[in-house]
Amino acid sequence: MLCVLGGLALLAQSQVTAQSMRFVRVSDDRRGFVLDDGRAFVAWGFNYDHEEQGRLLEDYWATEWPKVEEDFREMKDLGANVVRIHLQVGKFMARPEEPNAVALERLGCLVELAERSHLYLDLTGLACYHKKDVPAWYDGLPEEARWDVQAHFWEAVGGRCANSPAIFCYDLMNEPILPGEKAESEWLGGELDGKFFVQRISLDLAGRTQQQVAKAWVDRLVAAIRRHDERHAITVGVIPWALYFPGAKPLFYSKEVSENLDFASVHFYPEKGKIDQALAALAVYDIGKPLVIEEMFPLKCSAEELGTFIDGSRKIANGWIGFYWGKTPEEYRRSNTISDALTLGWLELFQKKTVAVQSRTP
Repeated sequence: MLCVLGGLALLAQSQVTAQSMRFVRVSDDRRGFVLDDGRAFVAWGFNYDHEEQGRLLEDYWATEWPKVEEDFREMKDLGANVVRIHLQVGKFMARPEEPNAVALERLGCLVELAERSHLYLDLTGLACYHKKDVPAWYDGLPEEARWDVQAHFWEAVGGRCANSPAIFCYDLMNEPILPGEKAESEWLGGELDGKFFVQRISLDLAGRTQQQVAKAWVDRLVAAIRRHDERHAITVGVIPWALYFPGAKPLFYSKEVSENLDFASVHFYPEKGKIDQALAALAVYDIGKPLVIEEMFPLKCSAEELGTFIDGSRKIANGWIGFYWGKTPEEYRRSNTISDALTLGWLELFQKKTVAVQSRTP
């Protein structure tokens, strides 16, 4: 494929880069990640879910591709080796059984950019973050038909990305949840800053247990990816309920559900003065598979306390992914807003921890 601003020279460069970039896999002892030449790999990077204006990647990657390239260079310069990308199902499925060819082509360009940048992608799918982008036909589907669409999505993405060494993993969905005994009427959870990050995979258990529904859903989507891609790892990024309800047990990372998931992904926002509690909750997800903290940010604590959390989690975690929103530390330093100061503190912490985390030195 020829991508924007590339021409034949860029295509040739991408082919050489792809050949020199190593695939990542779960280690033989199932306790971490390694490159295909045997070297250890520790995931360290950013969620690139939106840019400084709050636009999702799919809102600008077709018309502002140089910005995407610039942001990838900036994340690489900061020390990242992984970038988590969030893909909306409404942008990638034209109809229930028909993937959007243009979106898949653009994803191919992003994969090539990752190869050239030597950045691995955590591809998180099935997002419905912008409610306006959710097709009416999709929102009205019953569970089985909705899962069919989701399987078509992942089969298309897995088919497009199977041969690239730049794929770190496929994350089936961001923070999926299930109903309790009472049936629900809405697929999306609550709104946060104009976006819907939480999504239900069922509206009604209909006599099934949560574990039965979760396993059936995971296994269905994993099978869709595996039709074309047997190599890359698959995970699900979850809300760590053990952080909010002490004693809570994992659902997606229970023995009943996690058989076909290659590693555990959890999203942690430690609270001020409660770092020990956060580390105790994290330990619940140490299930004998690699463990990645797929989201983290000093949202409820200081950057210093988040650093303490990172240090304390290094005994069991194999990766940490924060956030990058298109502005460099230098740009944040020219600002005088509280939110920019918060993000600057995070990016400075990221730079400070980069060498130690990736080398696993004290």
